[in-house]
Amino acid sequence: MVNNLIVAFILIVTTILWVEIVRDCYHVLSHSWQPLYRLHGWHHRVFRRDLTPISEDIYRKAHWYNDVPEALVMLLLSLIPGLLCYYYNISSAWLGWSGSIYTLTFLGGAIARGFGIPYIDELTDITHRPGEFKTLPNPWFVNRPYHWRHHFDDQKAYYCGTLTLVDKIMGTALSLKGKTVAVTGASGTLGLALLKELHLNGAKVIAFTSQHKTINVEVDNQFLPIKTLTWKVGRESELIDEFSKIDILIINHGINVHGSRDQKSIINSYEVNTFSGWRLMETFFQTIKTNKDKVCKEVWINTSEAEVNPAVSPLYELTKRTWGDLITLRRLDAPCVVRKLILGPFKSNLNPIGVMSADWVAKQIIKGAKSDIRNIIVTINPITFLAFPIKEFCQSLYFNWFTSSVKE
Repeated sequence: MVNNLIVAFILIVTTILWVEIVRDCYHVLSHSWQPLYRLHGWHHRVFRRDLTPISEDIYRKAHWYNDVPEALVMLLLSLIPGLLCYYYNISSAWLGWSGSIYTLTFLGGAIARGFGIPYIDELTDITHRPGEFKTLPNPWFVNRPYHWRHHFDDQKAYYCGTLTLVDKIMGTALSLKGKTVAVTGASGTLGLALLKELHLNGAKVIAFTSQHKTINVEVDNQFLPIKTLTWKVGRESELIDEFSKIDILIINHGINVHGSRDQKSIINSYEVNTFSGWRLMETFFQTIKTNKDKVCKEVWINTSEAEVNPAVSPLYELTKRTWGDLITLRRLDAPCVVRKLILGPFKSNLNPIGVMSADWVAKQIIKGAKSDIRNIIVTINPITFLAFPIKEFCQSLYFNWFTSSVKE
């Protein structure tokens, strides 16, 4: 009995997952193959930036030219699992048609919208409903904010319709093309590596540094000057005008006093590693006002694997753990996506005995972000991959249970 239930569950889930993958691949192909884009292009003509239709006529045609053909392809390929189940005489083989039944709901909805049946769009076209975004882009299931970006951020990304799996695999769950990205600690080893990798991925980069010099990054054996802004710890609020022009803020600066434990070292470590980052993040949050800001602006924060592992530098561990805890608490109500960068020992001025290359670490960070990973772990220590998710989940749950958001 239990085995039959397990087989039935697996059949239902896999057949539905199959047709979702078919739909997303069809969508990707529609942006790559001109004959299909002639049909799919109607879908991109429909909506204004607030997701209200330009006209009822175009809205209905878009469903006949795009949604109905897409659903028919899904329906045709959904027959494969059912036929395989019958051919191999699998128990509960009739459940192999679950994907077909699931697809019929999409086909019926598309036809109904094409005929212009009143209010059917409110029931069947959820990702295109107008109005203020009440949530942030979901990392696993496509919601309105996630899909909005496919229309108005980058049409070569955010392809998925229900699950974000295909986008995660393809690295199209976040587009950096044309984004303005600022990096603090830009003169450091990782800062320079991030600036280079972001530039190679189509971002417009800005370097924030405490040093009075222009930052340059080496690309194709040439040194490329980067727009450089000087800032000081304690004066973060003065950057609000610059932050209003920035899409992604990467808080990467920090200090490591190693074995010191005097009063000055304690104060400086907390001020630089914890509280300056907090003030930068909160100042950046003040610039998030529109629907576009909510879905396109992000904060990435380098907290280090010192959140869960020793770093042979007690003050560095204490300050990074405090910073990491504050982020976990704050992103329960954050107005935009906040990513943590949990990094292991890479070779730098702060850590001359690091074993990883900063360039490699930067590549892994960008790869993780483009797959919409919210906690990007880059380390050689396998314990971190187990310890951090458990710690983050339990702590987030604890904070959620025993704190409350005060609405202004």
